[in-house]
Amino acid sequence: MTMQKRHQLALMAFMAIFICYMDRVAISVAIIPMVETYGWDLSTQGLVLSSFFIGYLLTQVVGGKLADHYGGKVVLGFGVLIWSLFTLVAPPAAAIGITALVVARILMGMGEAVTFPAIYALYTRWIPVRERSRSAGFSNSGIPLGTVFALLATPAIVAAWGWEWVFYLFGSIGFVWCAVWYFLIAPTPRQQARISQAELDLIAAGTIADGAAVATPWRALMTNMPVWAVIVAHFCSNWWFYVLLAWLPTFITRGLGVDYASVGYFAMMPHIALFLCINLSGFMADRLIDRGMTITRVRKLMMLIGFGGIVIALLLVGETNDAVTAILIMTVGSALGAFSVSGFFVNHMDIAPQHAGTLMGITNTAGTIPGIIGVLISGWILEATGSWALVFQVSAAVAAFGMVFYLTFGSGERQFETAPA
Repeated sequence: MTMQKRHQLALMAFMAIFICYMDRVAISVAIIPMVETYGWDLSTQGLVLSSFFIGYLLTQVVGGKLADHYGGKVVLGFGVLIWSLFTLVAPPAAAIGITALVVARILMGMGEAVTFPAIYALYTRWIPVRERSRSAGFSNSGIPLGTVFALLATPAIVAAWGWEWVFYLFGSIGFVWCAVWYFLIAPTPRQQARISQAELDLIAAGTIADGAAVATPWRALMTNMPVWAVIVAHFCSNWWFYVLLAWLPTFITRGLGVDYASVGYFAMMPHIALFLCINLSGFMADRLIDRGMTITRVRKLMMLIGFGGIVIALLLVGETNDAVTAILIMTVGSALGAFSVSGFFVNHMDIAPQHAGTLMGITNTAGTIPGIIGVLISGWILEATGSWALVFQVSAAVAAFGMVFYLTFGSGERQFETAPA
């Protein structure tokens, strides 16, 4: 049976996100042997890890606006090309000095920043409303799967060829993706070769129509409380996620005493749980909507499960000194936390479909700030107190605030346009 074209798009989006996180996460493991080479202290490590997010912060809104205006295909393709290039140049940049490496990481972040805005701009034109939770869930499950791949592959590559080859190999994969993307996917369904009329009709019935770009209602967006609910949720979700992404390998090795060769196997378990439950939550959310539950109620239910679960896990994990127990707690917490993807993370397309790329750029800009301050603050806490429990407690408090704010102000109702015909 031939794969539907919108499903091919979702698969390519999944692969783009997989590569995005594979490239992003590699340094959180590779930095351990890099520290042995260059003698960086914890604050310098925090600077290297967080510099990526400076670039990631700069081009979110621009990337979303360009994707809404010119289409997501060209913007996503260009982004993958740029970040892959600066993944490749990380080793020579590190050899030159810390400043050169930080600049390379910033430029890599600028390339990756357009990923989600471009994909959301594409999805509002390609994916019918009743398939969006599972489509977004599937493509976003590339986050934990790419993370797991990096956690497992990086130590093996370091052991075989040295840490430099992690960046050379991972960066090259993005160029292969770009070639396939260029030939396989069209900017819009009606421009897609060999798409059936039945699929075109299905897409047209459940998405926004192709047409001239609509001016962004900036004032309306920035004064709308459901929009702010997504902004705050994105910030609070990314705080705990980026802290774990950056510091979990170090917590496992230094905090729990696991040897470096085994770090990938321990660190991958929460991400495997994320992968499975992101997809599960997408199917559950779409099924509940099909059965007549309001989109608002579905999104809030997913948020209650997701944020509530991770808050409890974060409070518990800092109180254990046993590696197996700690990873078990974080695996269960991550499994529950995955449900929030079918809450706030798909909500952009509910409330502002014609501006979904721009809105994702806005909320992901807010969501990038924890990648800078959350990762740095965690490094400062560790250097000042040595307390991993305090790092996790701060993350839990941030997540709890995000949950309450979203449950109070979140909505699944369209805020700025009428429903598609």
